[in-house]
Amino acid sequence: MKKIASIIVLLVCTFQLFAQPVHNFEFRGVWVATVENIDWPSKKGLPVETQKQEFIKLLDMHQKNGMNAVVVQVRPAADAMYPSSFEPWSEYLTGKQGLAPEPFYDPLAFMIEETHKRGMEFHAWLNPYRAVFNVNKSSIAENHITKQRPEWFLIYGDKKYFDPGIPAVRSHTAALVKDLVNRYAIDAVHMDDYFYPYRIAGKEFPDQASFAKYGKGLSKDEWRRSNCDSIIVQLKKAILATNPRVKFGISPFGIWRNKTQDPRGSETKGGQTNYDDLYADILLWLQKGWIDYVVPQLYWERGHKLADYDLLLNWWNQYTYGKHLYIGHGIYRAGTNDAWKNNNQIPDQINLLRSFTTTQGSVFYNSNTFAKNPNGWNDSLQNNYYKYPALVPPMPWLDDIAPDAPSIQKKGATNIVVNYNGKEKIKSFGIFSAPMGAKATAKNAQLIKLIIATKTSAIDITSITHKKNNKLYVGSVDLNNNVSSLVELN
Repeated sequence: MKKIASIIVLLVCTFQLFAQPVHNFEFRGVWVATVENIDWPSKKGLPVETQKQEFIKLLDMHQKNGMNAVVVQVRPAADAMYPSSFEPWSEYLTGKQGLAPEPFYDPLAFMIEETHKRGMEFHAWLNPYRAVFNVNKSSIAENHITKQRPEWFLIYGDKKYFDPGIPAVRSHTAALVKDLVNRYAIDAVHMDDYFYPYRIAGKEFPDQASFAKYGKGLSKDEWRRSNCDSIIVQLKKAILATNPRVKFGISPFGIWRNKTQDPRGSETKGGQTNYDDLYADILLWLQKGWIDYVVPQLYWERGHKLADYDLLLNWWNQYTYGKHLYIGHGIYRAGTNDAWKNNNQIPDQINLLRSFTTTQGSVFYNSNTFAKNPNGWNDSLQNNYYKYPALVPPMPWLDDIAPDAPSIQKKGATNIVVNYNGKEKIKSFGIFSAPMGAKATAKNAQLIKLIIATKTSAIDITSITHKKNNKLYVGSVDLNNNVSSLVELN
């Protein structure tokens, strides 16, 4: 009995030591849209230095708000925000498609460098099948793929799309993704919800010719889904073969299927769905391990009559299949109705998703909305929800090997030099705080500071704010966000 009592006392004491939950591993991202200059650059054809300063200002704002990743659209419409042998320069950068920046620079290399400087991840966002944003207005270069291979494309509404049913189209997309992963130090390839386009009432997507040629006895719906499955598999294989540490994520429309269509579907009503209208079987991709994370766009408010945020959050948590789930929040909707005028809408959404162990974070659409501090949400993030830094959660199926712990060398009473001599590359040192008497690990001690360094860093302990009587620790953080065992600093 004494032994049992001792164990109970120990458990109670441990619980009290770590009474406040920590969120050291949480994805905190923002979508940065370049199409139509929604987020960056603010206008077409800005001077190079202005483009750079705008992006730096954008990163500084998001870093201050506690974000640890940006999801930047680098391929808005079969064009590129970087020098590419596959596709021309984007009109959203220079004002005319195919026109390089002057003086010349590589915007993608610049953005990645500035992002990594701040300890943030860079996820390269590509639109898979949109080729011309507006057939009546868009600037089209002579070397654009729509002019080189016109047989690959279909017009639907005011846009021109790759035909996903043509195998050569899928091979083209896989080749450009392979090139991107090979040439740039991106952390992930990210695709949005536009696979087959959203339906236009009364108009059928005009892919009958490719269906007749490649349908192989499938129904048209089955065939379209198989085309989307095929490109996902090809892209995953291309990424793994080129740089296996690069992640692959999809941000689908928020509803997979309605329960009226499928027993596994959500209790949502009406509207288009991934499976039936966009032909994207997200659950299959997760189940097969073809993607590493999913970010359903849950842009509806809590209590929405047709697509309730709470209901959909719960639904997606039932179908993660062990992969990462980040929630897409529609902060751009701030002020649009009573629910989005409520300053508790986003805080409540964050609180709720944190109650699920199968949700690993958030992505917010869109970047520019934060510049207005809607409903004081910047303040809420800075002072409460994202007050302390967080690491992007590691993916054990890609890498579960922690780096070696750092060594420390004291230089006087308060100055310490932290050194890393391990074989695995690291990107930073994490400073953690934990109560005295606790066994501190990266999962239960509070991460309070990230120091960007690959080998060594000098630390003035007096400059680190932490709770009185807490002990400070340091750990090595590798490129995939695995953390070493912690070493006591003070």
